[in-house]
Amino acid sequence: MISTQVHHITSDSPSIPAFVLQLTQLVDSYMLWVSPTELLEGDAERAPLLGNLCRDWACAMPVRKSMDTQAASSLFRTPTTDISLAMAQRLAKRFGKQVFLSVDIQSYAGKPEVLLAMEKGILQKFKTLEQ
Repeated sequence: MISTQVHHITSDSPSIPAFVLQLTQLVDSYMLWVSPTELLEGDAERAPLLGNLCRDWACAMPVRKSMDTQAASSLFRTPTTDISLAMAQRLAKRFGKQVFLSVDIQSYAGKPEVLLAMEKGILQKFKTLEQ
């Protein structure tokens, strides 16, 4: 069954923005779009309409026992960022499903604490789905 959910992920730190995660659960795969947002939780559903799907987009396959390396590819990237590829690989490996990940990070790309908070928020939402 295919389903789409939008989640507002808040941060514990005032220096890290809130994020919106649009998660589409497909058959044995996930399609994710994540972006920092200034929207309040009640307005989170609007965030994907205001964002950019193809700013930094990648696809990763889970590691299979017969494979030495993990198959992954950037579908679209900007000259300045390639964040989604590595993050998609980690998510696919951890959850054993194909992951399409679009990271609309904008001006936060050079801030590792923001990327870490983003990935942590995605992991928390994934864990609730997998249970």
